[in-house]
This record gives sequence, structure tokens and C-alpha cells, in this order.
Amino acid sequence: MVFIADIEERTRPMRNAILAHPFVTGVGDGTLDVERFKRYVTQDYVYLIEYSRVLALASAKAPALEDMSWFAGLLDETLNQEMALHRSYCQEFGITTLELESTEPEPATLAYTNFLLKTAYQGSFGELAASLLPCQWGYWEIGDHLLKQGLPENAPLYAQWIEMYTSEEFAGLAHHIRDMTDRIGEDASPTELAAMAQAYTNSIRFEHGFWDMSYGS
Repeated sequence: MVFIADIEERTRPMRNAILAHPFVTGVGDGTLDVERFKRYVTQDYVYLIEYSRVLALASAKAPALEDMSWFAGLLDETLNQEMALHRSYCQEFGITTLELESTEPEPATLAYTNFLLKTAYQGSFGELAASLLPCQWGYWEIGDHLLKQGLPENAPLYAQWIEMYTSEEFAGLAHHIRDMTDRIGEDASPTELAAMAQAYTNSIRFEHGFWDMSYGS
């Protein structure tokens, strides 16, 4: 894992900052104010809509049939399963589907999704895969980190969120795109590797900004 080992080491301070973010730690110990979490889940719903468009473009751009099929499957699962689960989960917080559908993206959400869409349209397939990795792998990394500390017994809905991102199914998706990105990196030119690294780094920064926005900082 040449590309992954290199980029993860280079971005370790940013990744550690996300794990130590007060929003993340607040979910982990159950102390996060519920209004902050509600702000997060509504913005995450908006994110998922644009994320689905990116997955569609990734499937169209993939040079290998295997990767095309994988992204198409992930798109189907996101649109027809994950978003339904998201709506159901939001109802546990008193957030209606109508509220979700009428949610306007905040600047941090808009900046992140615009970056992903621009990368999907203008970047290489390698750049696109690298730009998606901090979300897919990052959520598993957060969930795994929090799970090792123990689920918050005083906050069952937060515990459910942690369990969702440490499920066997989600872990499989996260590891798959991580391996895919590394495979692409094996055959990439130095210029392509640099572009992939920049796309990954930009997404890490947007991920951190998303937690800042959700926390209200």
C-alpha cells in the first residue's frame, strides 16, 4: 500500500484532529448537545444527495468494469437504502422528512459537495477515488476509534450511529475503496499521484470543516 501508506502518514495530524474534534468526542461519550447533532444529520442528508451524483459520475468514469459495477452498486445502496435509513434515524430526533427535504446546504456543506462534483467532472478517476476516501474510510476510522472506547450508554442514538459505521457491511465498503485507491496509485504517474494526494488532502480538510460546521465553531 504505497499511496495509502504515504498519504495517511502525511495527513495524520489532520486525521487525528478529526478524531479529537469536540463533535466526535461528544458523540463518543454521549455529551454532545442534541441540537448540534440534529444540525449535523440534516446537513449530512443534503450531502448524501450530492454524494450520490458523485457516485454516478464515478461509475461512468471508471475505466474498469469491476469498478464501474462497484460504484453503481454503492449508488443504488445509497439512494435506495442508506437515505431511507437516514430519514428513519432522523425521525428519532423529531426531524420530519419534509424538514429534511427543505434543508438548505450550509456554506461548509456546499463547499465540500461542490469540490467533489468538480473533481468528478474535471479530475481523473484516481483523483475522484482519492477525494471520496476521506469520507468512506474516515467514518469507519471514527466509528472504530469511538467503539474501542466503549459505546455511550447514556445516549443510545449516538451509540447506534457508532455501530452503523463499524458494521461489517460499512467496514467492507470502506476497505474496498481504500484498496481501490491504492491499486490506482500503483500504476499512476508522479503527476497523477500528486493530484490524487491533493484531492485526498482537500477532502480531509472539508471533512474537518464539516465537523466544525456541525458543532457551530
